[in-house]
Amino acid sequence: MSVNYVEVIPDPSRVIEGLRDTGYSPETAIEDIIDNSISAGASKIKVNLRMDLSGEVSVSIIDNGCGMNEEELKNAMKYGSRLRPDPASLGKFGLGMKTASTAFARKLVVVSRGESSKDYMKAYWDLDHVVKEKKWELALEEPSNEEIELIREVSGDGSGTLVVWEKVDRLLKTYQDPVGNAKRKALDRVTSDLRDHVAMVYQRFLDPDDKRCKTVLIEINSKKLEAWDPFLSDISTPASNHIDMAVQDEDGKELGKFSVQAFIIPRKNDIQNEELKNKAKISNENQGLYIYRENRLIHGPSWLKMFSQEPHLSLLRVEFSFDHKLDDAFQIDLKKSQIYLNESLRKWILDFLTAPRRAAEQQYRKGTNDSIYSNSQEVHDSSNENIKSKAADIINSRLEEINKETGTVSVINPQGKYILKLKILDSRKPGEIYVRPVSDMQDGMLWEPSIIDNGNQAVCINTGHPYYAKVYMPNHNNSVTIEGLDSLLWALSAAELETVNDNTKRHFEEMRVVVSRILRRLVEELPEPDLDK
Repeated sequence: MSVNYVEVIPDPSRVIEGLRDTGYSPETAIEDIIDNSISAGASKIKVNLRMDLSGEVSVSIIDNGCGMNEEELKNAMKYGSRLRPDPASLGKFGLGMKTASTAFARKLVVVSRGESSKDYMKAYWDLDHVVKEKKWELALEEPSNEEIELIREVSGDGSGTLVVWEKVDRLLKTYQDPVGNAKRKALDRVTSDLRDHVAMVYQRFLDPDDKRCKTVLIEINSKKLEAWDPFLSDISTPASNHIDMAVQDEDGKELGKFSVQAFIIPRKNDIQNEELKNKAKISNENQGLYIYRENRLIHGPSWLKMFSQEPHLSLLRVEFSFDHKLDDAFQIDLKKSQIYLNESLRKWILDFLTAPRRAAEQQYRKGTNDSIYSNSQEVHDSSNENIKSKAADIINSRLEEINKETGTVSVINPQGKYILKLKILDSRKPGEIYVRPVSDMQDGMLWEPSIIDNGNQAVCINTGHPYYAKVYMPNHNNSVTIEGLDSLLWALSAAELETVNDNTKRHFEEMRVVVSRILRRLVEELPEPDLDK
């Protein structure tokens, strides 16, 4: 059976408009162009986001890279340009500059001068022209003096490239007053977000002390960027060794290697330097895997859906790096912002993360427990007052013969007189006589009966128990809820002292241990407290 092949040419207007919706954010779009500059060997890159007096926004990216001659410029402007000779290039599919730029602008202008060229060349895509003419017509014209001068400010008399977004229609939302203050503030926010993102994505290139790649100076609106190191390498604690791991295909052939290392950054309260404390950016959003391709962050931070971003992992950050050899194995997407892990690699990473996760949780819990305990001291005052007003009419037991040296107390209740070991507490302030928060408790119990040295029956509540963190803490400003919780635990303690005898005192203790264990399990899925709130 014969097969006939016919050429079917896509409709230019439909395709070029459709490619505007490839999912770029302003940050990832501009980074795609910065990638091209770095691939071109640039040591200096300037990004400008400007608004003129009429409210029109333009974006320009200028570098001192190797530039392009006319044929190279035409190829670069072609949708699906030829493969780069260097497979390690940050550019990958030959679509990035075009799709990234037209995602936010209807006109993409590129002016360039190659290393062996005397002249500056200019080409541009005008989407309105393509839509009108329904042809893939790239415009070529002489660059303006202003465009040439922009390149010379960065590259002098050498080679370089200028990329400009004109007819910008999607970078900012529509405002009733196009030249008003709201639009300018919106552009300022986009610029600020871009600075933060580029400082993170190109951290290794921006850091002159990082020898894994060449150093590149990047400016945004004339402000030099400083590298943001998410791992705080100088003060963080490695939670694993640096591991180089080979990836093999189904036949056992090595495709390439990736490297991985986990870090636990210090708690905010443990960082004394205010500048470092701000740079740490400790939050749920900044935990997870930071995935680098050819030293450029392409994804993260995230846990790649292996588990959710929870506060108890907020101190754990993992550096994951690979080169272009694993592009196919990890199925890198068009925007170079996603990575796919097959099942075996996902399992390996989960196993690798077991110990770092445990260490990060312990570090977080210790800091959280300290903070919770310090914040608990005034919370129970209203409960003390409430119980104080009713205790005399409720209690049917007395505590006598308090011996601080042996920790024993004589309990006289309707069953008789018994000697018990109780936690004997010093009275610290007049109002605190029935409820006392403590930072830890034997066997992880949530509560236990105790006695204040002035003779009052009290309950100790363990602020280190997850129930306190997840149930008490979110309600610290709700006195009714706190009084209700405290009243319940105090009543259980009072009932224990009223009914205990030599035969049952061990059973009461075991009951507290079991109930505390059950409560620990029941609150596992409740959210961690946000101590900043």
